[in-house]
Amino acid sequence: MALATSPPEAGEAGAPGRYSSDAAGLGRLRAGVFVAPALLLIAAFLVFPALWVLYLALTNYRLTGAAAAEPQFVGLANLLDAAANPEFWSSTWLTVEFVLGSAVIGQVGLGFTIAWLLRDRRGPLKRLVEGLVILAWILPGAIVSFLWVALLDRDGGTLNALLGIQGFAWLLDHPMLSIIVFNIWRGTAFSMMLYGAALGNVPPSHLESARLAGASGWQQLRDVVFPHIRGHVLTNLLLISLWTFNDFTPFLLTAGGPDGRSEVLAVHVYKVALQSGELGYGAAVSAIILLINLVVAVFYLRLLRRRK
Repeated sequence: MALATSPPEAGEAGAPGRYSSDAAGLGRLRAGVFVAPALLLIAAFLVFPALWVLYLALTNYRLTGAAAAEPQFVGLANLLDAAANPEFWSSTWLTVEFVLGSAVIGQVGLGFTIAWLLRDRRGPLKRLVEGLVILAWILPGAIVSFLWVALLDRDGGTLNALLGIQGFAWLLDHPMLSIIVFNIWRGTAFSMMLYGAALGNVPPSHLESARLAGASGWQQLRDVVFPHIRGHVLTNLLLISLWTFNDFTPFLLTAGGPDGRSEVLAVHVYKVALQSGELGYGAAVSAIILLINLVVAVFYLRLLRRRK
């Protein structure tokens, strides 16, 4: 005999009320309450600063003086000044060199190599190598920079002592090479951990089948491993490219010198905006950096979508 049941009240499970209109049973109102704190933080620390920078880029705002009290609207003048400034273009090409050398080639290549060599390892050696690599990543940038200044110092540097040479100024004679190697050493851990997790998802049977078919090591990587981890590679490239593009840590090693030979865009913005006080011009360069970041992100995301 069928039992008579009353229709569920609004707000109960299965009711079409406003509190159960989604799969989690929260409803839009309650879900909005949970999300609101995160949205407020994003608005306060990301959206508002970005909009404020875009506003400053259209003014002659300065850190001190009359323009600080009453900034004037100058339109695209700051952007045109940046486009005509050889120092800006020099910093742009140095930044591209920094990203390609330390992130795209260095961190991706070294991170994957370590992950590949340790994929089947067990025991204390694997934990030691992973611990040392991760330690370089989690240490504060100021501490790591101080250690590298001590390593590369001309007079009492550890590297010169190990090589048996005296008076070689690495940070002065090879500033870009120094900050590229420094950033590779400091940031490889993220790529290593991401690739280590990705390689763990490659079916061992596929590699075994490739070996039995006579595939070389390179053919196994090209035809078996890379197709499985292509999404991880693109995600890693996107993240570390953006992080490296906006990295300010090179300033702690070389301060952009000597003679601007290591002045990447983040350091260039600091010098013109805070040291020279030209906040409007610095904001315009920051807006260009934001645009470049968006272009890079869209490029990688299109590659990911094409993969799907």
